[in-house]
Amino acid sequence: MRAFSPSDSGKESLFNATNPQSWLQVERGKLSKVSSSYSTTSSSIESFIKVPEPPVVPFFKPIDYVEVLAQIHEELESCSLQERSNLYLLQFQIFRGLGETKLMRRSLRSAWQKAGTVHERLVFGAWLKYEKQGGELMANLLATCDKCAREFGPIDVVSQFPIEVNGTSQETVAMNGEKSLKKVCFRIGDEKIICDRQKIASLSAPFHAMLNGYFNESLCEEIDLSENNISASGMRTIGEFSVTGSLSDVPPDLLLEILVFANKFCCERLKDACDRKLASLVCTKDDAVELMEYAIEENSPVLAASCLQVFLHELPDCLSDERVVEIFSHVDRQQRSIMAGRTSFSLYCLLSEVAMNHDPRSDKSVCFLEQLIESAETDRQRLLAFHQLGCVRLLRKEYDEAESLFETAVSLGHVYSIAGLARLGYIKGRKLWSYEKLSSVISSVNPLGWMYQERSLYCEGDKRWEDLEKATELDPTLTYPYMYRGASLMMKQNIQAALGEINRVLGFKLALECLELRFCLYLANEDYKAALCDVQVILTLSPDYRMFEGRVAASQLCTLVREHVDNWTTADCWMQLYDRWSTVDDIGSLSVIYQMLESGEAKSVLYFRQSLLLLRLNCPEAAMRSLELACKHASSEHERLVYEGWILYDTGHCEEGLRKAEESIGTKRSFEAYFLKAYALADSSMDLSCSSTVISLLENALKCPSDNLRKGQALNNLGSVFVDCGKLDLAADCYINALKIRHTRAHQGLARVHFLRNDKAAAYEEMTKLIEKAKNNASAYEKRSEYCDRDLTKADLEMVTRLDPLRVYPYRYRAAVLMDSYKEKEAIAELLRAIAFKADLHLLHLRAAFNEHVGDVLGALRDCRAALSIDPNHQEMLELHSRVNSHEP
Repeated sequence: MRAFSPSDSGKESLFNATNPQSWLQVERGKLSKVSSSYSTTSSSIESFIKVPEPPVVPFFKPIDYVEVLAQIHEELESCSLQERSNLYLLQFQIFRGLGETKLMRRSLRSAWQKAGTVHERLVFGAWLKYEKQGGELMANLLATCDKCAREFGPIDVVSQFPIEVNGTSQETVAMNGEKSLKKVCFRIGDEKIICDRQKIASLSAPFHAMLNGYFNESLCEEIDLSENNISASGMRTIGEFSVTGSLSDVPPDLLLEILVFANKFCCERLKDACDRKLASLVCTKDDAVELMEYAIEENSPVLAASCLQVFLHELPDCLSDERVVEIFSHVDRQQRSIMAGRTSFSLYCLLSEVAMNHDPRSDKSVCFLEQLIESAETDRQRLLAFHQLGCVRLLRKEYDEAESLFETAVSLGHVYSIAGLARLGYIKGRKLWSYEKLSSVISSVNPLGWMYQERSLYCEGDKRWEDLEKATELDPTLTYPYMYRGASLMMKQNIQAALGEINRVLGFKLALECLELRFCLYLANEDYKAALCDVQVILTLSPDYRMFEGRVAASQLCTLVREHVDNWTTADCWMQLYDRWSTVDDIGSLSVIYQMLESGEAKSVLYFRQSLLLLRLNCPEAAMRSLELACKHASSEHERLVYEGWILYDTGHCEEGLRKAEESIGTKRSFEAYFLKAYALADSSMDLSCSSTVISLLENALKCPSDNLRKGQALNNLGSVFVDCGKLDLAADCYINALKIRHTRAHQGLARVHFLRNDKAAAYEEMTKLIEKAKNNASAYEKRSEYCDRDLTKADLEMVTRLDPLRVYPYRYRAAVLMDSYKEKEAIAELLRAIAFKADLHLLHLRAAFNEHVGDVLGALRDCRAALSIDPNHQEMLELHSRVNSHEP
C-alpha cells in the first residue's frame, strides 16, 4: 500500500535499505549532516516520517453489529443442530472485526462444543489449537493436559461415522428357474478362487444379478474376472469378507485395490469396511497426502475425514507442503463434500485465515478464498468471502478483479466493502468520486469511525483534519488518525504536540505502528534514549519486526541507535527497572528488561517479569512467548514447574496450573511457587472459606527470598484478601509495607481501606498520590471517582475517557446520571458512544434496561440478545431477557 505523508508529497524512501548507517553518524548524539535533506527543516522530517494508509481489513464489519449479534442469538435459539456451528462462526467473524480476541475464542469454543458432525469437530478443534499456537514447549505442555488432549488431540474418526450400510443379504433365489449353484470359481489370470456363490451375491445388487439373475454367469461355475483390476489375493480377501463380514490383517495396498473394486461393483458393506480400515491406518502427513486422493476418487468419507484430521492437526506447517495445498485448492463441490461434509465453508475460512496470516498476497490465499466463495451457502457467508478475496486482490494490485469482488460484497449488504471501492477509485484517479462515495454512505446510515477515516484519505487540509477528529470521536481505537495528526504536527516542528498525539493512543493501545512512528519522532528530535526505548519495546512485541514499510529490521535500527546512548551497568539496569516499575511505566519497564536480557543475566526471571508486563499491556501472545522463554531458560526444576504452571493457568487450565505449583513446592519451597498457588486458588474459588488458605500461601511466599518488586505484589494481594475478609487493620499493614518498598499500586488498596472505615477524604487523598506517581493512571482516576462528590466524579471520569476510552465504567456512570435526570435519549446516546466500538456486556445490559424503561421492547430485546452473545450464561442478563421477551408484541 502507499504511504501518506501529511502533505501527500515525497515518494522517496526513508533511506537506502542496504545502508541504514547513512542517516546516523557513529559519533554519539548527532544525526548525519552529510546531506542537507536530513536537516531539521520540514522537508527533512517529511523524508522519513510517513504514515502508511490504514489497510482495508478482510473482516466482516456490519453497520450495526449489535443487531447482527441479536439476530444470530435469535437464530441459535431455534436452529437445527447442523446450523449451530455456522452461526457461531459468523459470531466469531463479527468479534474479529471488533478486535475482541477473547470473545472470538469463546465463539470458536462454542462452535466446537456444539459441533454436530465429525468434520465440525475437526475444523473447530484445529482452529482453537491454531489460535492457541505457541512454540514446541507449549505444544508439548498442553499435550500433557487432559483437557487440552480432549480439545486438541486426535479423535477416533472411524467411531464418529455411524454404520449406515444395509448389512442384510440380497435375495438368493435363482431368477433363471434353475437350482442355484452353491459355489462359484473366479479365475484371475492363472489362479482360481472358490467362493460361496450366495455370499458373494449378497455383497451387492450387481453381483446378485450376475450370479442369480438372467446373465450367462448365473449358469457358470467359473467366471473370469481377469479384466476387472482385482488380484487373486484381493479376490480371496473379498471371498473371506463375504463369509466373515470383516477385514483383518490386510495390507494397505490390497485394501486400496479392494476399495476400488467394491466401488465398481457397488459393494457398499465391503466399501465401508475398506473405508474404515484405511482410515485407521492414516498416521502421517505423507499417508494422508497419498490416501486423500483415493478417498476423493472413491467417495470414501471416513478415509477423507481421517486424512483431513492429519492435515488440520499440523496447521500451519502443513500448508508449506505444496501437495497439501494442491489437494485443498483443486476440489469441486462434490469432492469438497466428500472431504469436509457440510463443513466446507468453515474449513476454508480456517485455511484462508492461516494462509493470509502468513502471506495475504500468496497464491494459496487466493485459491483458498476462491474455494471459500464456492463453499458459501448464505448471503452472509458470501459477502464475507467476496470481501476477503477483494482485499487480497487489492494487495496483489489486481484492481479490476478486486473491484468486481467488492461490488458483489456491497450488493450483498457489506457496506464496509465500499472502503475497498473508494481505495480503488483513488488508485484509478477518481479521488472526487471516492470522496463522494464515502459522503453518501455517511449521510445514509448512522456513521462509524472508519467512514470518516476513509473519507479523510480523499480530501486535504482542514477537511481532512476534521474528518480524522470525527473518526477519533466515533471510534478512538483507530490508530491512523492519531498517527496522521502526530506526523502533521511534527511537520510544523511542534514536537511536544506531535508526541502528545501518539502518546494518547499508546496510553491504551500498544500498537506497533504507533511505536514505530514515535521512534521516528524521537529520532527527528535527536532523543536517542527515548528512541531506543521504543525500538526495544517493538522487538519485545515482535522480534522479527521490520520498520519503514519493511525495508529495515528493527533489530538493525536498535543496534544503530544504541551507539548514541550511554551503556548501563547491571546495577543501573536494576535501578532503572525498579524506578519504572514503581511509577507504573510499563513500556519503560519492558525496554529495561529487553536491555538486561541482551546482557545475558538471569534470563528466566527477566522473561517471567516481561510476561507479567505484557499481560498488563494486553499483549497475551507476546506474554505467552516470554513465558515459554522463561521455561526454556529455567535454571532449576522447581523454577521450570512454576513457569509451566503459569502457562497452563494463562491458557485457561487452572487446576493443572495448581498441580504444577504444588509439584514445585514439593521440590523446593519458593516465592513464585507459593504465589502461583495462591493466585490460582483465589481465582478458581469464589468461596471465602479458601481465603485462609490463600493468606497462608502468601505469607509463606513472603518468607521466601525474592526481590521487592515481587514482594510488593504479594503484599498487595494479601491486603486484598484481608479486605475481603473484613480484616482492615491487617490489610492496611500490608498496603503500608508494600508502599515502603515502592509498590505504588498499594495506594489503591489503602484507599479502599480508608473508604471502608468511612474516611472518604483520606481515600480520595490516597488515590491522588497514586495519580501523581503513576505514569499510566487511567484506572487510578476511575477509582478515585468513587471517593468524591458528583462534580469531581464527573471530572475524573472525563479524564479516564480521555486517557483510556476503552474503559466502560465512565460511560455507564454518565448514562446513569443522565437517566436519573430524566434525559433518557441522552443517556442511551452516551452508551451508544461506547457500544459503537466496544462489545461490552455491561454497556448492553444497561442500555437494555434503559430501553425497557422507556418502553422500547424491541430495542431492549435486541440488546439482551446481543449481550447474551457475549456471555450466554450471565444470570442477570438471562433474567432481563426472559422478562423483556414476555412483553414482545
